[in-house]
Amino acid sequence: MTDELVKLSAAEMAAKIKSGEVSSRELVEAHLKVIEAAEPSIQAFLQVSADEARAQADAFDEKTAKGQTEGLPELAGVPIAIKDMIVTKGIVTTAASKILEGWVPPYDATVIEKLKAAGMPLLGKTNLDEFAQGSSTEHSAFGPTHNPWDTDRVPGGSGGGSASAVAAFEAPLALGTDTGGSIRQPGALTGTVGVKPTYGGVSRFGAIAMASSLDQIGPVSRTVLDSALLQEIIGGHDRRDSTSIPAPVRPMAAAAREGMKRDLKGMRIGLVKELGGEGFQPGVQARFNESVKLLEEMGAEIVEVSCPHFPYSLGAYYIIMPSEVSSNLARYDGMRYGLR
Repeated sequence: MTDELVKLSAAEMAAKIKSGEVSSRELVEAHLKVIEAAEPSIQAFLQVSADEARAQADAFDEKTAKGQTEGLPELAGVPIAIKDMIVTKGIVTTAASKILEGWVPPYDATVIEKLKAAGMPLLGKTNLDEFAQGSSTEHSAFGPTHNPWDTDRVPGGSGGGSASAVAAFEAPLALGTDTGGSIRQPGALTGTVGVKPTYGGVSRFGAIAMASSLDQIGPVSRTVLDSALLQEIIGGHDRRDSTSIPAPVRPMAAAAREGMKRDLKGMRIGLVKELGGEGFQPGVQARFNESVKLLEEMGAEIVEVSCPHFPYSLGAYYIIMPSEVSSNLARYDGMRYGLR
């Protein structure tokens, strides 16, 4: 039963909760069982909040029994893992650094408030490169995370813990943070759906800052629909974040479902000219070309587009990101925070 439950999509889990076939507590227990078995080899989690997750699931199931869950989001009751760059009240948050070892936040990030309001139990906090600075999740102060497809390989970074947890069926969903690819690159390396939402589309309040003008919280899942459903929960305006977009969340799940119904006829897909050329391993280039061919066979029109400023983007990134990191991390000076 555990194997069957954890291999469902988050949307399928939600449907079973709604029909009464399964409880939120049963889903939590099923995933905790997988976590216990998988963690020695995967090391996706820094903290497993088993007691908190059970209590949150029980509270949701009690509301369900009383008919008090009407109006909650579709994913209500489905458990989730959280990158340890996002603060969680009462659960240790470290950013994978010994500077913050043992720190228990007194408040929740906005996205955590939204997940709790949706009745989604928090399974725990996932590993990352320290303060989100890295591309492999090898540079955590608490040890590396391994790719569940091949534990001799990295899962990407900085959010490799969230991606590995989802890929290994330790969690159906996770949150990550993405500055220069920290959700999307682990998604590519673990075969998960990793999305960096439009900057300002998700509140950064309660996300430990790396580079403030680039950081964004986003969903990690195994299907596009699951990411769309999660984005609808965490997205939206927040007055506590001055960069938050003052606009309602668009109906992303409806768009995802519509896309699942049809072929790709009438869709135009642009291939950026400046992203080709040198720098790709032969195997990566071959898989990319195969994907383009599949899109064409499904009816999509492939067109080449030029973004002439793209060659300057990496240089710009390595001016903006380090300067903002040095400013944000200056507070960890051994006087107000952390190790002396």
